[in-house]
Amino acid sequence: MAHEDWTVDRLHVALPHSASRQRLLQDVNLTPIEDLPAVLDGWALAAEHLESARPRIEAARAHLRTHGVLPDGLETRDVTADILRDAEPRQGNRDDRGRGAA
Repeated sequence: MAHEDWTVDRLHVALPHSASRQRLLQDVNLTPIEDLPAVLDGWALAAEHLESARPRIEAARAHLRTHGVLPDGLETRDVTADILRDAEPRQGNRDDRGRGAA
């Protein structure tokens, strides 16, 4: 998908984990409007990287199902701590919650 074809909804669907989807929505809702294009560009780039990696990911999954191990050169890594860290509210935006428009 071309970079300019992304929408917030398409980005949301493209993200593989609920924590990253929640982080996207948090960024969209808490980012000042003037900074939003740059934030969305970053999310679009991340989604494009995930989409480009999809064939390799699917091939590794198929190999694992067939052979019971990952292909040579790949290894598993526990990313639980990374996901939990990413799911935490960002320090800079914590005070913005609950504030309505003036």
